Amino acid sequence: MHRVLLLGAGKIGRMIARFLMDTGDYELLVGDISDEALQRVAKLTRAATRPINAANPTDLNASLQGADSVISALSFQYNPAVAEAAIAAGASYFDLTEDVATTDKVGAISRQAADGQVFMPQCGLAPGFISIAANHLIKWFDRIDTVRMRVGALPQFPTGELKYNLTWSTDGLINEYGNPCEAIHEGRLVDLLPLEGLEHFSLDGVRYEAFNTSGGLGTLCDSLAGKVRELNYKTVRYLGHRDPMKLLVEELRLNEHRDQLKEILERAVPITFQDVVVTFCTVTGWRRGLLVQKSDARKIYHQMIGDEQWSAIQITTAAGICAVLDLHVAGRLPRRGLVRQEQVDLGEFLSNRFGMYYDSRMSTQFSSSVIGEEA
Repeated sequence: MHRVLLLGAGKIGRMIARFLMDTGDYELLVGDISDEALQRVAKLTRAATRPINAANPTDLNASLQGADSVISALSFQYNPAVAEAAIAAGASYFDLTEDVATTDKVGAISRQAADGQVFMPQCGLAPGFISIAANHLIKWFDRIDTVRMRVGALPQFPTGELKYNLTWSTDGLINEYGNPCEAIHEGRLVDLLPLEGLEHFSLDGVRYEAFNTSGGLGTLCDSLAGKVRELNYKTVRYLGHRDPMKLLVEELRLNEHRDQLKEILERAVPITFQDVVVTFCTVTGWRRGLLVQKSDARKIYHQMIGDEQWSAIQITTAAGICAVLDLHVAGRLPRRGLVRQEQVDLGEFLSNRFGMYYDSRMSTQFSSSVIGEEA
């Protein structure tokens, strides 16, 4: 039985534990510094739990002894240390980070990997599944011109001026809104400003806006360098969300005071488990001599699993990392070093017992296109 150390027992960690324990195929140890979080996971999943402080190297190294794989559902700043500990323990490594600098560090650490030991960062929704879906579209073309990737985790019933609820990591959200955004423009790698590039589109009769945010492209800028004219990623929100966030982050300069911004958001913006995840990829290029466009668009809703309500962002994020772990254990991924999301086959991902939550049988699929963009 494959032995997994799961670090982090929060909203996403709890869903990961539920998925893995329900299979009966994994021996799972869940670690966190919160006794309350560990007790909740143990009651829900009957997984083994242990207080683990990921900031303590001795504690971290000891917890990895005997593990075949480690999953980090921690805040991104802990991941380089977890990756280092995984190298020392001979364990494979998976994380959910959207932070570009953290992924670069994990990639450097992965060069020391032994045979059979993989390092796979960015295994959630975006980055994560969205790169798998985009790469599947790309392979259909003889030559590509533009790749546009749009993802949003939204309240199903929006209220207030922000039309938004907290559905995942506040630190990750602030990173998205405050850090430079990698892209390829006119064939050159560039950094775009977050919260810029506002555009509008319709999907399933609902109007949305999208704008630049950091981290969603994963490693696609490296993979597609020299092969694409335009590559960009934007976060999807309901109309009217971007402007008040721009006021907070830029004009009031709270990007320079992220602890204060986090406190404001967590004090004033409620969490919801009634949410919907929107994914929307569009690729334009040449096939058989014609300039054509192909899109993949999906909506995944919150749902009951077992006797508990789970949010769409919990389901999609946990399904992403559990599916690639499953594929790794089955020998369906590269066997050593850094594994990129775009190296995962979409068909295999969707036919996986976890990846199926993105499939048309479990979600709503559409075909659409961007209908307007501001300069």
